[in-house]
Amino acid sequence: MSIFTPTNQVKLTNVAVVRLKKSGKRFEIACYKNKVMSWRNKVEKDIDEVLQTHTVFMNVSKGQVAKNDDLSRAFGTTDQTEICLQILAKGELQVSEKERNTQLESMFRDIATVVADKCVNPETKRPYPVGLIERAMKDIHYSVIPTRTTKQQALEVIKQLKESMEIERAQMRLRLIIPNREAKKVQEKLKPHISTVESEDWQGGDLEMVCLIDPGCYRIIDETLRAETRGRGTLEMISLKDIEEGDERLE
Repeated sequence: MSIFTPTNQVKLTNVAVVRLKKSGKRFEIACYKNKVMSWRNKVEKDIDEVLQTHTVFMNVSKGQVAKNDDLSRAFGTTDQTEICLQILAKGELQVSEKERNTQLESMFRDIATVVADKCVNPETKRPYPVGLIERAMKDIHYSVIPTRTTKQQALEVIKQLKESMEIERAQMRLRLIIPNREAKKVQEKLKPHISTVESEDWQGGDLEMVCLIDPGCYRIIDETLRAETRGRGTLEMISLKDIEEGDERLE
């Protein structure tokens, strides 16, 4: 005996559903559990490891596939993969209360770990333990935002923690070599982006400078040096994090 299965129905199991309402319609995609956040955090880069099928549904649990007319009106395209990517980026992950709490707790720890890895106590130059950062985050009543990456939230946490504790981004140590002709002018342009100049050497006419910078200034220093010296300047990263060695380590 054969069983009739409608052609617009697809049965899936062990599914994590991401839902997006658009143009008055509900659209859903079927993903593998634990992969949605990995994709959003840019840990997982293979879309086939995230999507169970490159199909857009009206209702995943009932296996009801979305019609092309509805997709075209809502998204301006019927390309299933492109629409899946939009829903994956902007949609709401449907999870149970228990799963949601577990996910939020995991993200909370991940954010604290990123903060501990990027920051130090400015007085001792030593990193804070992850547990201490977690307690500090609880003290400021930080709430995890599931749709934002852990890195984005870690940067926000650092800003908030500065109001209640001694904490700052671990400095990067750079060596800059600026050709004689542009040295003075380039040095003046770079000064606002440098935290501490540890040494300056004008031997031979060129300027060799070792300095500490906030990691957020690395790109602008690199771009300024390249542009002002027409590629003849040199930037070398001596250390990614300026920390004191001891019992507590960043890595």
